[in-house]
Amino acid sequence: MREQGYEPIMFERGNVAYGAEERLEEDCYREISTCDILINLIGGKFGSESSNSKYSISQNELRTAVKLGKQIYIFIEKSVHAEYATYVANKNVKGFMPTSVNDIRVFGFIEEVMALSGRNPIQAFEISQDIVSFLREQWAGLFQLLLQEHGRQREVNLFEKIESTADTLNQLVTFLTEERSKGDQAVKDILLSNHPLFIALRKMMKIPYPIFFKNLGEMEALLNARKTNPISKTEWDTPDYREYVSEWFKTKKILKIFGRLFEKDGKLKIITPDDWKDEYVSLEDMPKPAEDEDEIPF
Repeated sequence: MREQGYEPIMFERGNVAYGAEERLEEDCYREISTCDILINLIGGKFGSESSNSKYSISQNELRTAVKLGKQIYIFIEKSVHAEYATYVANKNVKGFMPTSVNDIRVFGFIEEVMALSGRNPIQAFEISQDIVSFLREQWAGLFQLLLQEHGRQREVNLFEKIESTADTLNQLVTFLTEERSKGDQAVKDILLSNHPLFIALRKMMKIPYPIFFKNLGEMEALLNARKTNPISKTEWDTPDYREYVSEWFKTKKILKIFGRLFEKDGKLKIITPDDWKDEYVSLEDMPKPAEDEDEIPF
């Protein structure tokens, strides 16, 4: 549904990258890990059989998404969905032959699907517009939840700032009461070790451990380890912000860092939490080139 701002991954259009050493179906399963949402359609045909299980490739894609905890939307063709109850009542009757599917294993798989948790909605459909309408309603609800979560995140960010400031003050109090003889350098060392830039980069780059650097070179070495490298100065949007292109995430992003956080020689300036501004660091999606492909319903 490109008109909704989503990019569908479809092997029919060559969106799945196939490797030279593995089976094609393995590439399909691997692609599931890069997707945020799986839309699974169950119709009357069993589909291409998997080479290593009793399931079809499409069925294995769904099972892979379940294992990875992906958000899944399952749509069952209306005639198949209607006959499913008949299958349940007669599946142990010898000679039972369903009319809506070409292989009774389709109903066996639907049984597994019905046993999944409620977080994976199942919907009958007759035409593609049924799917489009249902997804629009679902994604509108997800957007509302996102807005609510965004509001709560502001409270979390405020708490983290307060917590960080309190930690810094505690260290300063300890120094002033027990280590006065060491002079101003100890104060500077404490402030440097709690630099707000470290906190901002950890959050944006999703770094799970504490970080520390004293100058521009050390920071760029840290970013390089996370596939984030400098952009030529001539391509910056403004000379006030250093820019880096990051391939650490599923999609390329642009990291911007306020240049005056560093001295002319590249040394990191000491700054207190009170002097810090959130706009000193930002992470944005890299703009995608416009596509001329025909729109598809899902």
